[in-house]
Amino acid sequence: MRIGPYNINNNLCLAPMAGVTDRPFRILCKRFGAGLTVSEMVSSNTTLWGHRKTLRRLDHRGEEGPITVQIVGADPRTMAEAARINVAHGAQIVDINMGCPAKKVCKVAAGSALLRDERLVGRILDRVVAAVDVPVTLKMRTGWDPQHRNGVEIARLAEQAGIQAIAVHGRTRACGYSGLADYDTIRAIKAAVDIPVIANGDIDGPRKAKEVLSQTGADALMIGRAARGRPWIFGQIRHYLKHGEQLPAPNAEQVREILLEHLAALYEFYGRDLGARVARKHIAWYSRGYRDGAGLRRAINQADTLQKQLTLIGAFFDRVTDKQEDFAA
Repeated sequence: MRIGPYNINNNLCLAPMAGVTDRPFRILCKRFGAGLTVSEMVSSNTTLWGHRKTLRRLDHRGEEGPITVQIVGADPRTMAEAARINVAHGAQIVDINMGCPAKKVCKVAAGSALLRDERLVGRILDRVVAAVDVPVTLKMRTGWDPQHRNGVEIARLAEQAGIQAIAVHGRTRACGYSGLADYDTIRAIKAAVDIPVIANGDIDGPRKAKEVLSQTGADALMIGRAARGRPWIFGQIRHYLKHGEQLPAPNAEQVREILLEHLAALYEFYGRDLGARVARKHIAWYSRGYRDGAGLRRAINQADTLQKQLTLIGAFFDRVTDKQEDFAA
């Protein structure tokens, strides 16, 4: 897949997820086979840009390019300014968020709420594309609600504005994450435009990845929730698509090593105290699929230091390894 001047080395992308796809997780997923990763969304409200959280989201040190940063907002002028500032901070691709269904985003008419106003969508796309000399991409949903699936119309607007690729989550804003992903609309979007289309939604393993590619005709796949606690999913899917065989899941000792590597990166990136708090959810995701994983999750939620977390993780995986229990999720 090609986005502007960039040849993406495979057709698997890590979806942007607030509170998840920070720099440590993006680097880890790239190492395990993601061809493209996208940052957590950055607000177009520049009054927030002095905050420590936003500054961390602008930190791309050590990342392999192309660096893709997602911006969110509802005003064409401030979205264009946010794009320019991100490019100045190293963004090589700017992604526009019109897919987030979160209430706090939609209540300010941003994210997937924009899909209700095609004229505003067009103005935002035009202004952002004109503001920067790097490729601009779009993350969207199939529409506002099941009665208003205007994804094809939005995709055509995007192509006309100069958008270089579109990632489509196969649900409407009203659907949130409930029900099954709608791949038929993604297929219709792919048929309507000539730019790359990336299918997103419910891709949780190699077989499903192949089915979605076949059903949608998409150029690439975007994986989000299924990668939490399973960064190796990209390598598994990549191998299956190329060779038609499934790689085994990592064993317990391998999962322990990956988790500890991830935690070390989180502690370094956030500092020991905040890093320990951020780490809790990742530890919970890595422990899915093991017996007594729930027990570890309860204990971790009470562990407020790096050392307590490492002690609990060590004891948990020692027990799992003694029982020769492998990852099952």
